Amino acid sequence: MIDHTGVVVSDIERSKHFYLAALGAIGYQLLMALPASVTGHTDVAGFGEPPKPDFWISAGQPNQPPVHIAFRVASRQLVDAFYRAAMAAGGRDNGGPGLRPHYHPNYYGAFVLDPDGHNIEAVCHDTA
Repeated sequence: MIDHTGVVVSDIERSKHFYLAALGAIGYQLLMALPASVTGHTDVAGFGEPPKPDFWISAGQPNQPPVHIAFRVASRQLVDAFYRAAMAAGGRDNGGPGLRPHYHPNYYGAFVLDPDGHNIEAVCHDTA
């Protein structure tokens, strides 16, 4: 089981704004932000559902190639909300909300590129 993961971003403030909006639509919050003086390396921000962050962004040279992260959600409406919020926050379309039956019959997902080109997805595996 994965405990936490993350991506490296070129502009942590811009990315915090993006992820606050996009992940906020699916119930995530910014739970922790630590400066380089605390981490000993770089500024970081952790998002998740309280009480623990499970998705982190850190300032630096963005991952190459960009990373794909998928967030599982409980409804197709949350996939739609994620997509709308991510696009409004400056995300770039990489596949709007819809069924992806080539994965399985109920795979409903939306894909957005974050400010550094990471492919961020919300996916629902249920029928509603």
